[in-house]
Amino acid sequence: MAKPRKYTSDVIADAVRQVEAARATGRRGPISTVARELQLDRRLLQSWVTKARAQAATAVPPTTPRADVDNDLVVLPDGLLHCLFCQQPMTATFTTVGLVYDCPPPCRRPPLNAVAVAEAVGQVVLQHAARLVPALTHPKRAVIAAIHAHRLIARITAGGHPADLRITWPATARPRHALTEELRLARQLATTDPARAHRLLQSILAGVDPATTAISTLHAEAAHLLATLLHGITAVRWADYAHRSLTHLHGPTAPPTLTAAHTLATAHRQAGHHQRAYGLYRQLADHLADTVGADAHQTLAVRATSALVLHDLGHHEAARTLLVDVISRHRHAHPGHPATARMVDHLDRLRHLQTASSPTLVGSATGRRA
Repeated sequence: MAKPRKYTSDVIADAVRQVEAARATGRRGPISTVARELQLDRRLLQSWVTKARAQAATAVPPTTPRADVDNDLVVLPDGLLHCLFCQQPMTATFTTVGLVYDCPPPCRRPPLNAVAVAEAVGQVVLQHAARLVPALTHPKRAVIAAIHAHRLIARITAGGHPADLRITWPATARPRHALTEELRLARQLATTDPARAHRLLQSILAGVDPATTAISTLHAEAAHLLATLLHGITAVRWADYAHRSLTHLHGPTAPPTLTAAHTLATAHRQAGHHQRAYGLYRQLADHLADTVGADAHQTLAVRATSALVLHDLGHHEAARTLLVDVISRHRHAHPGHPATARMVDHLDRLRHLQTASSPTLVGSATGRRA
């Protein structure tokens, strides 16, 4: 009678991971399938899986975590966490360094610390739906919030480290009327309580990727408002999404599109992208000249701003010449308008900057004129 084979813990763990991966992908009879592939006895493999599940169950915290536990071990629901590299579900496994998430073979990515993953996932839950976390006697901790991730998130794709997570939101969104009401409230709060408006807009845009998400009027309007509350490259991304969407929906010269174009140009300017901002301001001024008139206040105001951006690009003389022309036309078309005085202030500032940057050159020029 042949002696029974002895299997190492690594072989057992790999076999169990393959079963869980097969189960997560919906394969029928995962234990029988894996047993055939690995040439194992089905009953032996079944015992390994049963034992592994029993061990993992002891690591899952109760439904209502205790408030006095500082090191909760949170295991995400099966099939929620996937590997970015092999696209397979990652499973929780106990190792010598503690609880980690690992992939089934042949993926050789390094395992991820399970506590760090839970912390990162919990932060997402608290940011987008803190109401899902039961009220506790202590502040809502991110690691506890991760228990409820499956109620909010359809899929999590893990990159090279625990904080490198891609979130996929459910295809079934909240009712449109609820999102519309949140957008209306965000508009009201944008000037009085921008932090709360920012949270509302993030909730509306949860799961929207400005680079790839399909066009939606509601999302475009929310993205435009969010861009006005942000700075830097993040503002540029949302402003660009809003402008592209509104251009497609209403055309390049519709009022909502022109407003979004102004926001996009401003975002680029604030981010230091002066060349891109200058091109957008010029294009916007041309569209406004066609729609509201070449000497309309809106058109001249945008041309004045483009002069300031031109100065930022180093074209000082051209910037001052353009601004002088805009001031003259604005004063003639809109006598007494307060914007004219602001334009004059900008012109004085540009002249002062030029004088301060080249005093020697100015002095020699004055001497030659004398």
